[in-house]
Amino acid sequence: MNGNAQKPLALTMGDPAGIGPEIVAKALAHDAVLRDRVVVVGDPMALHDALNRYAPTFNVVDVDLRKPLSDWHEQQIALHAVRSLSALPKLGEVSAEAGAAANAAIVEAATLCLEGHTCGMATAPVSKLALRAAGVSEPGHTEILARMAGLAGTERFAMMFASQHLQVVLATIHLPLADALKTLTPELVLQKLQLTHAAGRWLGKPTPRIAVAGINPHAGESGMLGSDETRVLVPAIAAARAQGMNVTDPLPPDTVFMRARTGEFDVVLAMYHDQGLIPVKLLGLDSAVNVTIGLPFLRSSVDHGTAFDIAGRGIASEANLLHVLRWHLAAVD
Repeated sequence: MNGNAQKPLALTMGDPAGIGPEIVAKALAHDAVLRDRVVVVGDPMALHDALNRYAPTFNVVDVDLRKPLSDWHEQQIALHAVRSLSALPKLGEVSAEAGAAANAAIVEAATLCLEGHTCGMATAPVSKLALRAAGVSEPGHTEILARMAGLAGTERFAMMFASQHLQVVLATIHLPLADALKTLTPELVLQKLQLTHAAGRWLGKPTPRIAVAGINPHAGESGMLGSDETRVLVPAIAAARAQGMNVTDPLPPDTVFMRARTGEFDVVLAMYHDQGLIPVKLLGLDSAVNVTIGLPFLRSSVDHGTAFDIAGRGIASEANLLHVLRWHLAAVD
């Protein structure tokens, strides 16, 4: 580190049995600017193994993000150690040990953020099954971080996916579709519209144009294909407009993302996970950033999973993680 006054970015490695350690090693080996600012948070065993496999000319320098940081040299990658593994997990397999290691790193990185030692945190992918096996009640990063920030049980946080072509916020996240539809209420949608408006302003739009994706095909087709739009979305939209937000009527989900991609809207509020994520990933997985909005710190993440099927084969691409890290540092500088 070159002694700059900018705070470092904490980067967790995700599930150590997945591709997380591999893409972390490759990304940091690829970019000297990132090595100067990014500190890996996680188990030393996983990072040493990843460097031996995928970036053997680099080694680890141990740091403590709660203390002043010294310089490190060109071929070193900084690590704030969270020792939790007794042995390396078997690559490509779900295990409680790997889930516990991933969770320990998330908790430590978030704690460092809340204490003000970092400019936020970026995360490699975790396995929801491994987290569950480790006894973690939340299904993923978003819910863990919301609990740590005191937002559990509220709707004052959301997942946003930012990419070159499309910005999407999810009204509901990791829920079975039937449960997500039951969860949607005018009050919830209004809170997500408020978060979406704030996120759009943060992205540089003074009055962001927010498109609301309908719940049913054709946004209900005037009640012919469902009344959810009238019951849930219309009251929330009216309340949002009364607060000065620029919000559309419910729009057909099969065309709203195309219209946003061509610049008609600044951001789309999608009603459930796959409704929003399919177009984001189709338009460019490598250039999408998963951002948790509503937290008191910036959290960014890759937009892909643990890829257990290719873990350890050396073929995982670090392109999305490179984009995330560069995006995050540009956003906070």
